[in-house]
Amino acid sequence: MAVPDFQSLMLPLLKFSADGEEHTMQEAREGLAKIMELSQEDLEERLPSGRQSTFANRVAWAKVYLTQAGVLESPKRGKFHISDRGRKILSENPDRIDIKFLQRFEEFQAFRQASSKNRTEKVTHTGDNETATTTPEETLEQAYQQLRDETANELLHLVKDNTPEFFEKLVVHLIVSMGYGGSVKEAGKATRKTADEGIDGVIKEDRLGLETIYLQAKRWEAAVGRPEIQKFVGALHGQRAKKGVFITTSRFSKEALDYVGQIDPKVVLIDGADLVQMMIDHGVGVSTAAIYEVKKVDTDFFIED
Repeated sequence: MAVPDFQSLMLPLLKFSADGEEHTMQEAREGLAKIMELSQEDLEERLPSGRQSTFANRVAWAKVYLTQAGVLESPKRGKFHISDRGRKILSENPDRIDIKFLQRFEEFQAFRQASSKNRTEKVTHTGDNETATTTPEETLEQAYQQLRDETANELLHLVKDNTPEFFEKLVVHLIVSMGYGGSVKEAGKATRKTADEGIDGVIKEDRLGLETIYLQAKRWEAAVGRPEIQKFVGALHGQRAKKGVFITTSRFSKEALDYVGQIDPKVVLIDGADLVQMMIDHGVGVSTAAIYEVKKVDTDFFIED
């Protein structure tokens, strides 16, 4: 099954803690994963940033809401157990516990009101909505990913619409920003334009030039097929290069992708989608519009020596 949303995890988490023992979040995640029969693939699903698993994030927020409602208690740092209120709720045998259910408790109402005061009226906090299925981190990261995708689409459009000379400059700047090719001047000398609106050349893998990489970049619209990659591999042998990078503004055919997995020289294929993602990651053709810092409580600060 897919990873349940954080509200759907509230009742299972409370039932897990019904034994009255103190539990860690790790124990809770392991217990809920077994109870809900989640697959390894489900557990490996991550938030868009890749920094945390979706399941861990949702279990954590289910615990936050239950704690704010006085249903769970945290007597020690990193541990929690069921409260008397939590036991009473389980005795009622509810079908579901969610934000709407927790609204009956004054502590939870105060928690939500305090959260609302910290937001402007124009901002909608999806994770605090009674019908929400995403946690605050998920909402933030999904918005970030949407903005990144829009930027990537715009970048690819601009790259394709620009001149071959601009494409050459772009590739050189990207190579250098990634730590290859030495300086922009050195990388520029190492690459040369070809008749098919592409560039190729031999660049340094490191600044000392101990290893070299053969580069080929094609500003194309049509898919790059296996024959083009075979020609590239032949050029690798001619340059006595063991590594190669083939960049295109379009895409690679399945045959081309399968072929590079069977050959001896190490060949990396970078299509248009990967190209613009690398541009974003390495600050080529983009600038920072805003920076948002997400703070979390430092529990160690509150521990007295």
